[in-house]
Amino acid sequence: MNKWLFILAFLIVLNLMGCSNEGLSGGKPPKAFIEIDNERFETTLGTYCWKGTCIDTAGPIELLKGKKSIKVKSGENITFVMDYEPKPNEFHVVQMSNNKETEVMVKDNRFTAPAKSGVYYYSYGVWWMDEKEANLSHGDAFYAFVLEVN
Repeated sequence: MNKWLFILAFLIVLNLMGCSNEGLSGGKPPKAFIEIDNERFETTLGTYCWKGTCIDTAGPIELLKGKKSIKVKSGENITFVMDYEPKPNEFHVVQMSNNKETEVMVKDNRFTAPAKSGVYYYSYGVWWMDEKEANLSHGDAFYAFVLEVN
């Protein structure tokens, strides 16, 4: 099964297991940014479940059609930033390029840009899981962005 379908299936399963809006504020998930060389770039909010409302959108490539890519150097550090409390406690990042999906390893909210030049689409999925009750999601969101490596 392709990873995007796996992520979507995982999201649906989490929602079926239990969803609570406890502790979350705002009408929809917070904005998420990526930071490159001290410059912030806003990501595009995609599919999410927040305070009992679930919105389904197109995947990252379709969602970002017509949006300008973020120029980045090969191997440059990219940091995820979210000015919101509580922070999500689970996340998953997938890179899409040339009809291929690759899971991205993220450490301390950071990953590095690909070494090879090209255009890369990303899905950044986050979950606010209950700390005490297993499989209880308080909310989740998928954010999309596109990088152009020179």
